[in-house]
Amino acid sequence: MTVDAPKVRSTEPVLWHGGRLITDGAVTSSSMVVADGVIVWVGEASRAPSTRLAVDVRGALITPAFVDGHMHATDTGLALAGLDLSGSRSKADVLEAVSRMCRQLRGRTILGHGWDESAWPIRELPTAAELDRASYGSFVYLSRIDVHSALVSGALMSSVRSLAGQAGYDSSGWLSREAHQAIRNAALESITPGQRVDAQRLALQTVASLGIGAVHEMGGPDIGGADDATALVALANSAQWPDVVVYWGQLAADGGIEAMRDIGGYGAGGDLFIDGAIGSRTACLRSPYSDFADTHGALYFDSAAVQDHVAQCTLAGIQAGFHVIGDAAMDTIISGMRAAASDVGHDALRTRHHRLEHAEMLDTQQISALADLGVIASVQPAFDASWGGDDGMYCDRLGPDRGVRLNPFADMLAAGIPLVFGSDSPVTAVDPWGAVRAAVQHRTIGQRVGIAAAFSAHTLAGHQSVGSSAGALLAGSAATFAVWAADFPRDAHGWPDLSATTTSPDCLRTVVRGTTVHDNGVLEEVAA
Repeated sequence: MTVDAPKVRSTEPVLWHGGRLITDGAVTSSSMVVADGVIVWVGEASRAPSTRLAVDVRGALITPAFVDGHMHATDTGLALAGLDLSGSRSKADVLEAVSRMCRQLRGRTILGHGWDESAWPIRELPTAAELDRASYGSFVYLSRIDVHSALVSGALMSSVRSLAGQAGYDSSGWLSREAHQAIRNAALESITPGQRVDAQRLALQTVASLGIGAVHEMGGPDIGGADDATALVALANSAQWPDVVVYWGQLAADGGIEAMRDIGGYGAGGDLFIDGAIGSRTACLRSPYSDFADTHGALYFDSAAVQDHVAQCTLAGIQAGFHVIGDAAMDTIISGMRAAASDVGHDALRTRHHRLEHAEMLDTQQISALADLGVIASVQPAFDASWGGDDGMYCDRLGPDRGVRLNPFADMLAAGIPLVFGSDSPVTAVDPWGAVRAAVQHRTIGQRVGIAAAFSAHTLAGHQSVGSSAGALLAGSAATFAVWAADFPRDAHGWPDLSATTTSPDCLRTVVRGTTVHDNGVLEEVAA
């Protein structure tokens, strides 16, 4: 994908004035002129070059558009339109929701998402037999909040041959690991191409309405498949949507580089799973889980596979990457990357800025190693907001000594590791200002970062990580920006005061390389 390709052939110069801009990490009273998809001038409105058209934003804040650095568009759309279980607080809640959806769908597959038993007063889960009764024998697939395990009906399990012999199978109906992947594939096969495009449209409309100008889509053969990624790229290129940059999670040894190029992707990585997730107890740990001492989690490939993949991607001139969460999995990543650096040269490897998704469980030595290897960390502040602190799921699964040390954003930035913020939607909601708030208010006080650094990680860093000239409101930059309502509280420096409320500013307009991709109708272009 050419991330700076023009969305429109030509646009008349337009002066944007009457508000405030975030430039160089500070809020100013500057104005800007946009032409041909590029910011051509920034300064005081009284000194602006002559234009025929102007937009008076009436005190609003203009910022670079956000980047959601880790997203699953189809799953996000399906979750937005499907059975939302994020509010469930018991087994009874889940079964009642399934029963209601069954009456609506009349026998069609029930897809639900978002349950999190770690927050339930009584952590008893529905069984496959109970889901069968609630759904009158329908196929039911209910992904856990982390999408690394699911509750499924007996009817759906019976449809998959040899499921009982796969790792992660449990006759109760809570499946993880390879068994979960097999059942997930079976459930998603019920989605028609038309339903898939509808879900992708809904996801892109939603992110555009939240001031997001680009998303990094995490695709792969075990996520949505090539057809899903190809359809998303075609959709994003066919109309006025946010940019979509696809990462393809398949090892180079298995044809991942070629598949990524065929799709029109950017990197051979993203959700290339070396381990799973903490909530499903599949993240690979050095020491056992505190609440389930019989497991260290799952490791899906070894350091030799990491070495080969990173070396091949480096030589091919593309970005490699992996999904990695547990500390033992990170040890494997670092060992493999160091071996790859020996193969292709340390400087050559650093130049590619290979990327790790999540990178939650790091000690000081691992942070130092990643900085030395020139790695970009794609992280999700909402994970800490949802599960951090001494009373959250991390401590529940890992114990207090380990649980409060996850997502060390301040330490990573101090070491020189670039951070790219994302949501991992539908794991956590798409809410870019909420992610900035979560980083600024990290539940481990020593890992909090300033609002300018957090904002940059969700804007400039995301654009720069894929070679885009967007991400800054400066002359010569791509005109990719968002306009936010003026009535939101401000701090002493003019930034949105995220500590004053749990809500986020309203997005009035989102523009991607000069083209409006979201407009709530408040702003209008008039004769200058």
